[in-house]
Amino acid sequence: MRRALLSVSDKSGLADFARGLIQRGFELVSTGGTARALQEAGLAVTGVAEVTGFPEMMDGRVKTLHPLVHGGILARRSRADDVAAAAAHRIGLIDVVAVNLYPFVAAAANPDTPFDALVEEIDIGGPSLVRAAAKNFADVLVVVSPADYASVLEQLDRSAGPSQEFRFDLARKAFAHTARYDAAIAAALATVTAGPSGFAREAPSMLAPVLPLELRKIRDLRYGENPHQPAALYEGFGGPSGGLVVLQGKELSYTNLLDLDAAVRIVMEFDEPAAVVIKHTNPCGAATGRAAADAYVRARDADSLAAFGGIVGLNRRIDAETAGAIVSTFIEAVAAPGVDEDARAVLAGKPNMRVVIAGGRPQAGAAEGALELRSIVGGVLVQARDVVREAHAPWPGEEGLRVVTRRQPTGEEWRALRFAWRICAHVKSNTVLFTGADRTLAIGAGQMSRVDAVRVARMKAESLGAAGLRGSVAASDAFFPFRDGLDAVAAAGATAVVQPGGSVRDPEVIAAADEQGLAMVFTGRRHFRH
Repeated sequence: MRRALLSVSDKSGLADFARGLIQRGFELVSTGGTARALQEAGLAVTGVAEVTGFPEMMDGRVKTLHPLVHGGILARRSRADDVAAAAAHRIGLIDVVAVNLYPFVAAAANPDTPFDALVEEIDIGGPSLVRAAAKNFADVLVVVSPADYASVLEQLDRSAGPSQEFRFDLARKAFAHTARYDAAIAAALATVTAGPSGFAREAPSMLAPVLPLELRKIRDLRYGENPHQPAALYEGFGGPSGGLVVLQGKELSYTNLLDLDAAVRIVMEFDEPAAVVIKHTNPCGAATGRAAADAYVRARDADSLAAFGGIVGLNRRIDAETAGAIVSTFIEAVAAPGVDEDARAVLAGKPNMRVVIAGGRPQAGAAEGALELRSIVGGVLVQARDVVREAHAPWPGEEGLRVVTRRQPTGEEWRALRFAWRICAHVKSNTVLFTGADRTLAIGAGQMSRVDAVRVARMKAESLGAAGLRGSVAASDAFFPFRDGLDAVAAAGATAVVQPGGSVRDPEVIAAADEQGLAMVFTGRRHFRH
């Protein structure tokens, strides 16, 4: 009779899987809690202690670490000497090993778990079983996830038995499983300090001493930023890649994905319907509106020339009206939290346009704790994700916000400053942009000085035929180091400014704003985006 060794922490689907194995002629061998769960389900099970002749001991620390277990897993059926050694030592062969490990990750995530209790959640026998079975995948099926139970039973029903491809795929999953487990242990123990009085766990840190990574390739891309650069899309760090689903269109490129990410980041800042058109990761137009269609048209028309061939982001489902507006011009890709059926028919009229389900409406604190990685020569930079939207209070009630000029902003200016500040944080630094209460007017992105950023914004406004930027508000992602930047903003026609403050020349800049009758708000927070 074939044997299956079952020893699992996650008992989801266990009874049905074990029942299926029995129906296919397997004897079940199990340990501790798994054996009890199988017996409670009315299934016959042989305890590991009956196989080894040794009881489970040391509070379960020693159960399966025995030649009568590991010999049965590691014996190569194609090697006569292995089979003879197993027979000589009365080692029964084991054909299926279903093991998942002690819940160390859950224990480590709980700051109240004492250090001694945390150590007891480090599985020893489980990883040994998994690695042994994975090493001998040609003869042993290793199962580390309940999600694979059904496919294992299906493969066992094949007349030729489980395929080598299936066996090898399970082995790869198994080694990845133990690798993640060991990485989690290393990361958790890196936060423990040892001293004469014992061991102490430090408070959880966003930037841990050890940062375990596992990135799984989703697909290869045609190329990277340029045709000579190989590229691929991976997921894994911080969860799946935004639940991104492609509904139609050409294959997504490396730059498409960067632009879609930039688009989703911006519209997620808003509770109200919002839209943005992105070019080269910068917004060329952004707006809020009564509904998705209204917001999109206003964002597109903020810079219709630059919008040609752009990437669109929405924080509402695409309905038929919005779809009609999108297909009225050339757009490379659009991302939204959903697409109505009648809208899909409209979008299908542009078969090459990528339509992607991604993002959605924000929730307070949804991005808190998210990390971002960026490679540099010789290392990796890690930072907390920058989020602008205030979680608890609308402007002007946010903590740290203060008016530093003699003139207070009007109600309409407050609305516009709030809008401008959210957009400004997502433009490449240095940036100065000009907006109304709910739409960008001109964006000066990624310049070497704030004066240059204002010049670029004014040039954009003039090239669009706008009658100047009189009555607008301006936002700067960092402080004005000299008054010349503020003077340039005033000359462009803005009546109010929002900026972080913090320059040694703040008094000079405030005086310049007062001279020209501007209202100026300091946020106390910089929003560079390199």
